[in-house]
Amino acid sequence: MDKLKAFESFVSVATRGSLTAAARVEGVAPAIMGRRLDALEEHLGVRLLVRTTRRITLTHEGSAFLEDCQRLLADVANAEASVSAGGIKATGHLRVTAPAGFGRRHVAPLVPLFRELHPDVTVSLNLSDRVVDVAGEGYDCAVRVGDLPDSSLVSVRMADNRRLCVASPRYLARRGTPRHPGELTQHDCLTLSSEASQTRGWAFCQPRSDGGDGVEVVYVKPGGPLDCSDGQVLHDWCLGGWGIAWRSTWEVESEIAAGHLVPLLEAYAAPPNGIYLVFPQRKHLPLRVRLWMEFLRHHYAQAAFWARSAMNAIAPYNPKDTTS
Repeated sequence: MDKLKAFESFVSVATRGSLTAAARVEGVAPAIMGRRLDALEEHLGVRLLVRTTRRITLTHEGSAFLEDCQRLLADVANAEASVSAGGIKATGHLRVTAPAGFGRRHVAPLVPLFRELHPDVTVSLNLSDRVVDVAGEGYDCAVRVGDLPDSSLVSVRMADNRRLCVASPRYLARRGTPRHPGELTQHDCLTLSSEASQTRGWAFCQPRSDGGDGVEVVYVKPGGPLDCSDGQVLHDWCLGGWGIAWRSTWEVESEIAAGHLVPLLEAYAAPPNGIYLVFPQRKHLPLRVRLWMEFLRHHYAQAAFWARSAMNAIAPYNPKDTTS
């Protein structure tokens, strides 16, 4: 049995709802289509279609198998297209999801540039702070920031992400600079409200409390007159000189580079977590996803990328400068 031909015949019959219609498109007799389906069902050991003289309907197994076959055939088409012009050529639709704040700053500006390199790829970008079910909701990949929970997803670490305390020069001139995490209780700290994240507090490294070698991570829960459930608001308050905030480097590096914010307590900064690209567990990624991954990796590896303003121009990218 030619499995690929059998898959194509199954998809054609299932989507058209008729052996005759599928056979007409392929230019063969309906009986040939029927024999292909019989051989496929015998090979799989399940019934995919219920065939009567009046109509054809999918079984439960057939519905699930149809989605897999359509994805497989699309991947085969992409693989053929990638070499049809004698070089790398990605096609198809790329669906990406990312956290809202990070996505606005560090994913969205890259999407049009990626399409300039690969004009036969269309892109949908979803920005959401909920944890999106990548496979269940049909996304090719997701950008995630922070420690990843145990998952069936494959992850590739694209860059490090540190959290650090920052404040504006205006605030520091008025209130002074803390030299130790314990001094944060004497300052106005801008914190996420209780229904948001950071339930453990702000993370710092300090010498081990038992006197042993090395350091340990400790958590401090500072307080202050202002809190908010939205991290961007805390960022804006910090820029306005209203207090000290604990933010990710991806959010504040451009302001630090410009002198609008000052990093604090760097000697106590906790180890970095990661910025990841995750995608469903499968052996062969579509070419468009592999190229998107290398495109992100190229930009995220550059210190200048994180120090730029979110709206500033981004350096050109030549895929020949990187290796897969």
